[in-house]
Amino acid sequence: MAAPRMIDVTLSRIVLRDGEERQFIVLAEVEGTRGFPIVIGNNEASEIQRVVHGIEPERPLTHQLAFAALSALGARIQAVEIVDLKQNTFFARLWLETPGGAKPLAIDARPSDAIALALRAKCPIRVAEEVLAKASDTQTP
Repeated sequence: MAAPRMIDVTLSRIVLRDGEERQFIVLAEVEGTRGFPIVIGNNEASEIQRVVHGIEPERPLTHQLAFAALSALGARIQAVEIVDLKQNTFFARLWLETPGGAKPLAIDARPSDAIALALRAKCPIRVAEEVLAKASDTQTP
């Protein structure tokens, strides 16, 4: 089976709703017009907001800790890929480059966590063409 065609996307919007448990981010094609929302939690939304605005908390929070731990072990986040959409749930992978030139590792992740880490790592975010086609049919919040 051939690898799916991956499309580069960017974070185009963060939609924060006071008093709500669910927040949204909107991803958009880098070289196109399609985009789609992903429902995320408050913690992930706050982390994404902090990274976008360059705000560093005094003490490391979960995403900063994960990023620092990976870096301390010599790993680097190469890319994040959103690879599937099943029953309105997105599935993602973190691609890690490890020391010594070993084959890159793919780690299953929630898209919200993966995107928070990708923004911190300044690495590409990609979406499988099939997922982008399905998801871009949805309404943006």
